[in-house]
Amino acid sequence: MTHPLPLRAQAELLDRWLHQRLDSVLPRLMDRADVDTWIVVAREYNEDPVMRALLPGSWLSARRRTILVFHRRPSGVQCLAVAPYPVGTAYEPVWNPQEESQWEALHRTVAARDPRRIGVNVSATFALADGISATEHRLTLEALGEFANRVVPAEAVAIGLLETRLPEEIETAHKLNALAHRVIADAFTPDVVVPGKTTGLDVAWWIQQRFHDLGVPPWFLSTVDIQRWGTELGGVPDDAVIERGDLLHCDVGLTSARLHTDTQQNAYVLTDGQSAPPAGLVEALAVGNRMQDLTVGEFRRGGTGNRILRRARSAAGEAGIEAAVYSHPVGLHGHAAGPTIGLWDNQDSVPGSGDYPVYDDTIYALELCTYSTIPEWSDQRVRMALEQGIVVTGGGVDYLDRRQTELHLIR
Repeated sequence: MTHPLPLRAQAELLDRWLHQRLDSVLPRLMDRADVDTWIVVAREYNEDPVMRALLPGSWLSARRRTILVFHRRPSGVQCLAVAPYPVGTAYEPVWNPQEESQWEALHRTVAARDPRRIGVNVSATFALADGISATEHRLTLEALGEFANRVVPAEAVAIGLLETRLPEEIETAHKLNALAHRVIADAFTPDVVVPGKTTGLDVAWWIQQRFHDLGVPPWFLSTVDIQRWGTELGGVPDDAVIERGDLLHCDVGLTSARLHTDTQQNAYVLTDGQSAPPAGLVEALAVGNRMQDLTVGEFRRGGTGNRILRRARSAAGEAGIEAAVYSHPVGLHGHAAGPTIGLWDNQDSVPGSGDYPVYDDTIYALELCTYSTIPEWSDQRVRMALEQGIVVTGGGVDYLDRRQTELHLIR
């Protein structure tokens, strides 16, 4: 299967994934969270972040007020729509507007099933699990009436549903990461970068446009920054003209089939007469790869985001590597549901989201940086920032497509 797919094929793919997610993933998530009934409510254009993961491929948003009800039964999860329109083929419609109000239909639907615990999307820890608006929350509780005291936060269900990837989604993520890598490789060539003329901002906008042209729109503005011998770290502006001997770094991300990528790679602009980058820069990238190995090793050992952060940084210290780790889930959102593994401005621990564990069948942007001194640059300090998609599955960790182990060379 070639990606990106035509839009109609993407919609068909998303419908298939939705059925699989509701059939095979949601039951165990509701069991894990001890939730009998899960209610997701959103009004058009004021979306609960979870809603899009539950909609058919042809739907781009909720329509009017859309209420989805999921009830756990021994045979699986019953998926119901209290909505003014049919919500694809995955949901059984349970509201006739000619006979009752939408809120009356919700009460009737819940009362008929008499759940012990009813989950709604409220969370003080995860924004992605805190999607019900204040008004919808109030109206939901009022409609539930005598069942309102059974309502509990559905944080674990919402985050679990957003973060868990199906096998076919993992396969697609490999292909989308490969596409991102190809675009980066194309950007770091003489066709795009003309030393003495092209700016870092020019290259960033070239990548941005290229993603749009390929039908995989970016989810943030691509960046390209420059490090230069004789200029302190961070001293070269993004709109500076690229010169020979510069070290370039990009940060890019695309979207397709509701999945996201997040990638950072590095390139070196050869000087006249050079056929390879300075050995110090080659070693700096090798140090970055070593830090990736140490961090991936902690992913394999499992635990919470804070534990992975703590142990990876401890391993870096023992190896004499100066590093920062700020990795994050990536999937149905760019900065997606799941554990936070460090922040660029917090290398100790992240309360709340950092205490969430790593589960199987989840995808992360392995994002980190290392610092090295470059002998050929008069021992100037250089930052080697890397970001690479990885998948945690089957108790192991795999790189999506491949990681960068050699600098891109611009001649």
